[in-house]
Amino acid sequence: MENILEIKNLSKKYKDFQLKDINIKLPKGMIMGLIGENGAGKTTTIKAILDIIKDYQGEIKVFGLDNRIDEKKIKEDIGVVLDDMFFPEILMPSDIDSIMREIYKNWDSSLYFKYLNDFSLPIKKEIKTLSKGMRKKLEIATCLAHHPKLLILDEPTSGLDPVARNEVIDIFLDFIQNEECSILLSSHITTDLEHIADYITFINQGEILLSKTKDELMEQYGVVKCGLEDFLKIDKNDRLRYKKNRYEYEVLVENKKEFNKKYHMTTIDKMTLEDLMVLMIKGVK
Repeated sequence: MENILEIKNLSKKYKDFQLKDINIKLPKGMIMGLIGENGAGKTTTIKAILDIIKDYQGEIKVFGLDNRIDEKKIKEDIGVVLDDMFFPEILMPSDIDSIMREIYKNWDSSLYFKYLNDFSLPIKKEIKTLSKGMRKKLEIATCLAHHPKLLILDEPTSGLDPVARNEVIDIFLDFIQNEECSILLSSHITTDLEHIADYITFINQGEILLSKTKDELMEQYGVVKCGLEDFLKIDKNDRLRYKKNRYEYEVLVENKKEFNKKYHMTTIDKMTLEDLMVLMIKGVK
């Protein structure tokens, strides 16, 4: 399967934070969800891909091209929404169209205004008058209107109500239907990723804890809830993490079927991505 994005041994050191040997492969036609706490390294990774951050070690290839050598060519085919992205507040959505026509060769004004209409966004109102959710919709419309092949999205649905989030998710799913385009999507709204992601990459404290297909994670991993007596029967090698609550233990296991065969415990709950994050970060090995 051809990769639209490939990161090899990406490392970047700051005074109080370090990205350590990040390796990611995103195939064509797929959506990868990036999860992790604030400050885990998700945005730093994204900014390295976009060559906003310099001075890093490792190799990043987009469309098979080196992102530092072929930066201009690559950026033509990338649609970007960053969590800290902003347009000058005195501009209006109609001004964005005029500006972007001069930047992107493939800028499609008719598509841009279609998205504005679909999102019920005013064309002639200054951006400073728009709500956070409306600004986010404007960013999404802008990133899609030049027919990119790769979307790199940092919290694209934050600030949107449930109806708008579903609308945007449908647009993302439609975007990858031709199997030539892909999405790298960082989000704290893990339920969105459970609906649309093909792969999940979990970053914590600058390191990748796991990177697997979503189906593998959701089908094989599980959470065992048990009392002290049953907890003490579980071999340390058979638990990824555990957390002691007031009345029970929660144990993250990697293979529900094998675990059940060995311990005959029927209280193995289906894992959510939120369960995974909480137990991997807050749980004990």
